[in-house]
Amino acid sequence: MDKQEIKQLIEAGLPGAVATVIGDDGQHFEAEVICGEFAGKAPLAQHRMVYATLGDRMGRDIHALQLRTRAS
Repeated sequence: MDKQEIKQLIEAGLPGAVATVIGDDGQHFEAEVICGEFAGKAPLAQHRMVYATLGDRMGRDIHALQLRTRAS
């Protein structure tokens, strides 16, 4: 898994989202995700939406993902 793949998965799973992903060791990443669908949702709900775009890759291909989310 690389940061570009994660970015593509998030943006495909959350249409209109803009994701910035950093991390070069292949397992630990940080992401900032800005998405209109986050409006009115608690941070935990926003994070769950992002994790849903990654599916079972979390914990398997991605060991850790630090998230910052906000509505656009």
